Amino acid sequence: MLTCDTHTHLWAPDSPERPWAPGGAEYFRGTSHLPEPMSEERLLGCMDEAGVTRAVILPPPWEGYRNDLAVEAARRHPDRIAVMPRLPLDKPDACLALLDQWADEPGIKGVRLGFRGETERGWLTDGTADWYWTHAEENDIPTWVYMPNSRDKAAEIAAAYPGIRLVMDNFNTPGGTVDEDLGPIARQAVALARYPNVSVKLSGMSGCSSAAYPFSNINGYIREIVEAFGPRRCFWGTDFTRRPIIDRCTYAETITHFTEHMDFLGQDDKEWIMGRAVCEYLGWDM
Repeated sequence: MLTCDTHTHLWAPDSPERPWAPGGAEYFRGTSHLPEPMSEERLLGCMDEAGVTRAVILPPPWEGYRNDLAVEAARRHPDRIAVMPRLPLDKPDACLALLDQWADEPGIKGVRLGFRGETERGWLTDGTADWYWTHAEENDIPTWVYMPNSRDKAAEIAAAYPGIRLVMDNFNTPGGTVDEDLGPIARQAVALARYPNVSVKLSGMSGCSSAAYPFSNINGYIREIVEAFGPRRCFWGTDFTRRPIIDRCTYAETITHFTEHMDFLGQDDKEWIMGRAVCEYLGWDM
């Protein structure tokens, strides 16, 4: 079975030669990721050990808007690595120049936008982000968004821009959400299924349960989402460099959580969710 992890990160150390963004160190400490950097070689080694065929890299916020590590990795491993790079939406001219440049990069499959911080959340309401939704709709740019504290905006964007292809990272689950607190988040995600231009990532689920593997207390919420969206609009992923996930299971168990412990999924469902759906969505030749 082809497995494509839709939520991985690469990052280098914070150094004078390659500094993180202002405030990046504080941001990093608050995300509970592994303390040591994740290199391209290490990521591929982890994938090989766990049995992950492909990975989509999301350049992390603590590096600012640098996408170079992920882009270079995709160039070297086009069959295994793809990138959803970050954009500074408050600088539209610079963004448009980057988008033109990225058109020649086959490993870049779209854009990933994060609206977790206060500044970025403001872009959703003050008009800063509006130019991007129009541009992405007109140019068919797959756009993955994470807006855990602005979840109500997802439906507004999907309705206002019906031609844009949106994917909700972690189905917009705020960090630290566990057990029954996942229920209201899942139900809010289910409400988005009415918009055919919206898909969801079932990523980071191992960190949403305080129970031991296979996290049976949250699998019902996952089932609600899959039944609402269908397996072709649900993409598996891990965010496996976060300690709440690593401390609860192995990378390989993030796969078997879905392939062996979701009794409501048929074999075809699993093949779509675990990799085929996202590869077709991104036009990533299988």
